[in-house]
Amino acid sequence: MLPNRSTIAAILAWSLFWLLMVLVAVEDFRRDGGQAIWQPILWETSSALVATSLLLLQRRFTARHDGLIATPWRWALVQARWLPLYWIAFAPLVFGIRHAVYALAGASYEHEPWGDVFVYEALKMTVFVGLFTAIGFGLLSYRQLLGERERAQQAQALLREAQLERLTRQMQPHFLFNALNTISSLMHQDVARADATLVQLAEVLRAALALGERPQASLADELRLARGYAAVMAERFEGRVNLSWDIADEALGVALPAVSLQPLLENVFKHTVERRRAPTRIDISAACREGMLVLRVDDDAGRLDAGPGDAGCRSGIALSNLRTRLAALHDGRAALDLFQLEPAGVRAEMRVPCAS
Repeated sequence: MLPNRSTIAAILAWSLFWLLMVLVAVEDFRRDGGQAIWQPILWETSSALVATSLLLLQRRFTARHDGLIATPWRWALVQARWLPLYWIAFAPLVFGIRHAVYALAGASYEHEPWGDVFVYEALKMTVFVGLFTAIGFGLLSYRQLLGERERAQQAQALLREAQLERLTRQMQPHFLFNALNTISSLMHQDVARADATLVQLAEVLRAALALGERPQASLADELRLARGYAAVMAERFEGRVNLSWDIADEALGVALPAVSLQPLLENVFKHTVERRRAPTRIDISAACREGMLVLRVDDDAGRLDAGPGDAGCRSGIALSNLRTRLAALHDGRAALDLFQLEPAGVRAEMRVPCAS
């Protein structure tokens, strides 16, 4: 497992600290007239080796208590229990290494009486361990902060995914209700046409259910549902609608909120085609422009202010649902707008990043 940033920072700080200690010891030794530079290097490296070993041992057996970092005094008490080990073990190990190396070099290592050595080294290690325990506390707190931030982001992502799934599933009964109304209307006019339309509707519903299982779908998948839905509705309003599709190839792979194109078509059928006897032309186009997919559904007869409350209906549950999903998926980088065309007609325009 690769070390995280806080571990790397601790290792670098530890290494730089002991490098500085060695350099200072060498400089003091030379200033006092010493010639054998290996001696101050040995003094500090032996201290570094033993201190590192003891700290690693402490870390290994106290890591399971990292959860106590939220209550600093309890965490500090766990660390303080290791101080006697430093008092007892540090001086014998360090001075033992120095005596051994000096002996191998044919020299004798002189130091203060053992009683004085133990007292001095114990005081020094108390300060030393306290300092690095405080640094360790800071690093662990920072790591915990990052962990909590990551968990919060994951929780937010899961919440957003659940919201998207709920909103997407909300579209299924809405679509099914309107589709069954279409079949009901046809049953009173032509049973054969109603039967053929019912078979086609089954394929449309199968596509809708498949799309509803995930928060996003490619434009190609959306087109399969939208074309099927448009065919069913064109059968219902025979002779009253002309459909035109202009889809750029590069746009087919762009991800959209699942079941997002069909509601735009449904809006036209509900608010324009149903309300007039004359033919209505519907143009569906999609292309990538300046990094954005621009998806448009235009009609040539609708009006946003055609009647009381009509503009509100045009921006009703289906489009409100779709806007919410666009905001959740793209955080303000996507939009859905309605425009009045002149001399007549309404444009529904959805814009999403092409690299979605």
